[in-house]
Amino acid sequence: MKGELLLFSSVIVLLQVVYGCPDKCRCHSSTNFVDCSQQGLAEIPSHLPPQTRTLHLQDNQIHHLPAFAFTSVPWLTALNLSNNSLSDLAPGAFHGLQHLQVLNLTQNSLLSLESRLFHSLPQLRELDLSSNNISHLPTSLGETWENLTILAVQQNQLQQLDQALLESMPSVRLLFLKDNLWKCNCHLLGLKLWLEKFIYKGGITDGVICGSPDTWKGKDLLRIPHELYQPCPLAAPDPESSQPQRPGSTHGVVLRPSENHNSGERDLLECELKPKPRPANLRHAIATVIITGVVCGIVCLMMLAAAIYGCTYAAITAQYHGGPLVQTNDPGKVEEKERLDSSPA
Repeated sequence: MKGELLLFSSVIVLLQVVYGCPDKCRCHSSTNFVDCSQQGLAEIPSHLPPQTRTLHLQDNQIHHLPAFAFTSVPWLTALNLSNNSLSDLAPGAFHGLQHLQVLNLTQNSLLSLESRLFHSLPQLRELDLSSNNISHLPTSLGETWENLTILAVQQNQLQQLDQALLESMPSVRLLFLKDNLWKCNCHLLGLKLWLEKFIYKGGITDGVICGSPDTWKGKDLLRIPHELYQPCPLAAPDPESSQPQRPGSTHGVVLRPSENHNSGERDLLECELKPKPRPANLRHAIATVIITGVVCGIVCLMMLAAAIYGCTYAAITAQYHGGPLVQTNDPGKVEEKERLDSSPA
């Protein structure tokens, strides 16, 4: 009898561990929803129900996510970690979440993201990284995300976004990019070209507003013509490095920090978007061509009028003086006149 009671109590304890609800959390078994929000938590609660599908951990004080933080909930499909103090995410923090579709990391203190961070999320559909302090996104955040449809990175510190990262998301349809520090120079041309193709295919974006340089500050990236982009200058090899080692030189290369710094600044300045140069005297040239054409037309008309006048004057003069001359100089008519005069009356 005592053995049966001991077995029964052990089963109860095991069920409480497996299907119990952590302190400061509210579990809804009918919907597999666990709500641990607004509880002042500093870490992920232990003993989460393994059948959990939706987990809310927003509005807490979680600073760090260790590796394998969610292995106890392998069937998780939606995870909300917004409005915490997250600043450090271990590369394997989301390991084991093969079914996760929605991940909300908005309103935290993230500065950057490891390229391996999302490797274990093949089913991810929505990723919200908005309202952080992210200044750089890696070229790739994992393998090709065939299922990702929504990406939000607005309200961060981004200046550039690699085209290769966007091309790894062939199914994305909503892209939120506003309120960053976009530097609209030659390095952002790839993003512009990708966005134009993205919008043409029916994608929706809130746009990219330039934060620098001053020439384009406040302008929409998509409204800047392609011809205003200058190709990015290639890094020129250091001429000093190709010279043979000089006698008496310890390292063989004379470093000139100030010159290198100035050349770097020149490269950056050359990389900035520059307005397309326009001919300074274009209007003057057009006006000159028009005036020249008008003058030539007037001169031609005057010459034509003079020719007509001359021909007309010559014809009238010839008609006026030609009649008597013809009559006087015709020998036949003179002889006939003389015979008529000499005949008897």
